[in-house]
Amino acid sequence: ADVLSKGGFVKGFKTHIPMSRKLADEYSDFVKTFGLGGILWFKIENGQIVSTTAKYLENEYLEISKTFEMKEGDVFILAAHDNRERLNEALGALRLKIGKEHFKVEGFDALWIVDFPFLEWSEEENRFVARHHPFTMPYVEDLENGVELSKIRAHAYDMVINGYEVGGGSIRIHRKDIQEKVFDIIGLTKEEMEEKFGFFLEALKYGVPPHGGIAFGLDRLVTIAVGADSIREVIAFPKTSSGTCLLTNAPSIVSQKQLEELGISLKQ
Repeated sequence: ADVLSKGGFVKGFKTHIPMSRKLADEYSDFVKTFGLGGILWFKIENGQIVSTTAKYLENEYLEISKTFEMKEGDVFILAAHDNRERLNEALGALRLKIGKEHFKVEGFDALWIVDFPFLEWSEEENRFVARHHPFTMPYVEDLENGVELSKIRAHAYDMVINGYEVGGGSIRIHRKDIQEKVFDIIGLTKEEMEEKFGFFLEALKYGVPPHGGIAFGLDRLVTIAVGADSIREVIAFPKTSSGTCLLTNAPSIVSQKQLEELGISLKQ
């Protein structure tokens, strides 16, 4: 409740695992590595809500169990944080950890992820920035209806197979007025728009057909197809974790002459 009152977020997911206090402590420690304070959880056992925090949150847990149509043995895990991205990252990693440890993947389970947030708040720049890039088409009705900036949706999409992102893309902005609106939202002045993207805005003025695209990662598809645990196992010459290539010994030292030819100066 304290997190929500401060504008934070509470999220969770349903699963079916042999939940125990020991396992819950392990999962709490896991999400703490992402900056969270821990997890809340409850399970349905003999038709009852069972949890170490049930006496405090039984009504809330009961409502969740009804909403998600929980059955005997089902478990619900929740977490809270004031930063939505960090919360998503932590719960996403926990979900994958649980899936790997308690479920056997058979076949191929594919789904589309759509309606991504168009904007995200940058603490560093103290303003909203484009989550993907500022040329992705936002939902026009969200712009026209004055939807809160953080809740504007984007016409962006990812395909996920067995928990791995294998491709993604978006519909692009093809209207000059919408593109200018987006630039204004992310803080560009009229002068900056003209200086940086004047050529683009000029082109949009003459009419551009609606367009978009998607790109798939062949190596990721192969990883899933052969059942490998890592994309590195299907790449001919994968780099090390430090980014070096054992085949070509790259990166290597370059000569001063090469740097001068490219107009590059190095600072110690």
